[in-house]
Amino acid sequence: MLADLQQLSDETAKLAAAPLWPLTDPELTDCLHTAYRLEQIAATLQARLVHEATTRGLPTTQGHRTTRSWLRSQLRIDPQPARELADRATLLHHHPAIEQALLDSHLNARQATAIATTLEAIPRDLANLDQTGLDQAGSGPVDPGESARIVDQAQNTLIEMAARLPAFQLRRVGERILAYVAPHLADQADQAALARQEARAHARRSFTLSAPVNGMIHLRGTLGVEDAATLQAALHPLCTPTPGDKRSPAQQRADALIDICRLALRTNQLPDDGGQPPQVTVTVAYDPLTQALGTATTDTGHRLSATTARRLACDARILPLTLDGPGQILDAGRSRRLATGVLRQALAVRDRGCAHPDCDHPPRWTDAHHITPWTNGGTTTLNNLVLLCRHHHRLIHHPTAGWKIRLGPDQLPDFIPPPDIDPQQHPRRNLYHPRP
Repeated sequence: MLADLQQLSDETAKLAAAPLWPLTDPELTDCLHTAYRLEQIAATLQARLVHEATTRGLPTTQGHRTTRSWLRSQLRIDPQPARELADRATLLHHHPAIEQALLDSHLNARQATAIATTLEAIPRDLANLDQTGLDQAGSGPVDPGESARIVDQAQNTLIEMAARLPAFQLRRVGERILAYVAPHLADQADQAALARQEARAHARRSFTLSAPVNGMIHLRGTLGVEDAATLQAALHPLCTPTPGDKRSPAQQRADALIDICRLALRTNQLPDDGGQPPQVTVTVAYDPLTQALGTATTDTGHRLSATTARRLACDARILPLTLDGPGQILDAGRSRRLATGVLRQALAVRDRGCAHPDCDHPPRWTDAHHITPWTNGGTTTLNNLVLLCRHHHRLIHHPTAGWKIRLGPDQLPDFIPPPDIDPQQHPRRNLYHPRP
């Protein structure tokens, strides 16, 4: 199979590089449709491969907590497509008819995911849609075989609708699919559907921030109706139009969200974060000769201009760290049993986050790990500490994982992989976090 795939990949690459100008307009359109079909078939194969890898336990064996993180490492893809691929692999495995429809070009990958998600939300025991469990005739509960038939009919109906409706419309239709395939249950289903919808929304609530692109970070979130109402109630008073305010409504909401967060930080009622009060931590180089500030870096690794650094310095607690020419920390305050205060700040400046190779977790999501354990005489000093996220901290302590840590000649942490990952055991470093 591998040889066939490699040959197909090489031939597809040649086609992708071929000149397109000889194609007529109809041929160009037909080629576009065929190329898109090829992409969807490849997506199905990817999902099947991912499910097989998960079933075999490959992500766990290779030191990953989830299939998603394993996919990010293997394929060098962003979190969102990794999440979508992992979820699609699970859904298609549970719904082979949808997988076959995808292979037969009746669906695309997003439509398949929308339909499978809809089917997962339909109760398998439709007799529990209301308190009585009676069907329209009142003769008794809905037969389990009838429930299965309704689910199959819903699946077939949605696959047929996919010929006309894109994924987002299929999801909307799916919310009322029983009105199409079992109208005698639709009224009772509405209340049950709303209850399921609220529970599902609560379980799937999320909020993520993307990596910065051109100085912009995209916020992506999902809230239930109740939570969204709370957010809107908090934002609304800060978005009241005032004379001369030239901000757009979207800009007003963005500013209001930041104002709410700043207000929360000033209350001193938030729990500690990494052994310190929650705060925005910014590292900035200072040249004593010119008395000028350089480019600043947040504790999430994002860069800020010197102008922004000066503005932040007007309302900030400044902790000086002495650095040598290459940026190595020479003085970070006194040692202590736990890595808190200035020592914790020094670790954040040096490691920029979890130091395990290419982990992207920021400093606030990390623990300070003793390279030589405290119980074995290791000291709580900068040259015996390294920042690790909770997952990689457990991995380093696992008795059979085989990872080792040492400081390199420049006093930055090197990670030695076990032989089953790298037989030569070449030292590795985190390339994601920028170094000082």
